[in-house]
Amino acid sequence: MSFKGSQNTSMKILYLYAELMGYQIPVLREYVQKYKSDVYVVHKIKGKFTPYQPPEIKGVHYYDKDSFTRNQLTDFAVNLKPDIVYVSGWMSVYLKTIFILRKKGIPVVTGIDDIWFKTIRQRVAEVIFPFIRSFIFSHAWVAGPYQYEFAKRIGFKNNEIIFNALTADTGLFNKVYLDSIIDKKVNYPHKFLFTGRFEEIKGVDILIQAWSNIKARGESKDWDLTFIGNGSLYESLSNVSGVKVINFMQPDELAIEIKKYGCFVLPSRKEPWALVLHEFAAAGLPIICSDICGASPVFLVPNYNGYKFRPNDIEDLEKQMLKIIKASDKKLLTIANKSHNIGQKNKSGIVSSKFYINT
Repeated sequence: MSFKGSQNTSMKILYLYAELMGYQIPVLREYVQKYKSDVYVVHKIKGKFTPYQPPEIKGVHYYDKDSFTRNQLTDFAVNLKPDIVYVSGWMSVYLKTIFILRKKGIPVVTGIDDIWFKTIRQRVAEVIFPFIRSFIFSHAWVAGPYQYEFAKRIGFKNNEIIFNALTADTGLFNKVYLDSIIDKKVNYPHKFLFTGRFEEIKGVDILIQAWSNIKARGESKDWDLTFIGNGSLYESLSNVSGVKVINFMQPDELAIEIKKYGCFVLPSRKEPWALVLHEFAAAGLPIICSDICGASPVFLVPNYNGYKFRPNDIEDLEKQMLKIIKASDKKLLTIANKSHNIGQKNKSGIVSSKFYINT
């Protein structure tokens, strides 16, 4: 393997991903535009969960992780001589590489978006990981407060933990709000929206059942429900009467589409973070989500910019959806404005500036 780096950059950053997604792009873009760095991204290209295609960005270099053997990847990283390395999680395929880089004194940052669930695996990690952690990771970059607890339990010190690992493309979703808020003042859209993977873990079946119950009782009024995304339940969702299903959209396409909607619903059964809550808060939508979502304490204040419900509780979800349905357009507009304001908490630039580490 070979690579070419810019001769005029102040820093080389190596990113080791499982699957690159759209919400990671603003941070990469800021590294090259604001800090004049080169970013080398190794990620999975084939067999991904979603068909997302990252944009071409000058200074960002993409590599297919499956094109490397483990030895080739290690050689690539060592020859690159990065100033800093970011690893999304603890993927075993990258362990040899980051072990060698740590021996050379290079900072290696692991991203953490998981929550402490007290599983057997987590409890084992709590005992063992503090003894081996420094050999592979220098810092933890956590998404929020729940992830901070996780990082502390597995041995990271306060000065080794960085916040705001995940951020929405606030520029993109703020534009959604600005482009749609005038029209919403005239005619607020009575449309619920779910966007994401069509899988049971996302609770799409719960949302379907709750919506079907509301419609069967004649309480849906003029509201409707749309699903945008893909996954193993795509065909079964497409066969449900009374809902609209749209295939996965690239971020720019999605930003245009979601201007038409009045409330975002995320009924997940398990969701360590849920960056989508940040996106739709910034876009100015009222939000309903299960209280299992790790980002909900940050981007959803109950009875302020939306509502929470108990995971797997169809009746509770119906109750929260009916609060939106019965609300006046004036109240919905107020909730939308509050949601947008909350969406300004974490911005791409804040995340980037916190990434730089004194070693």
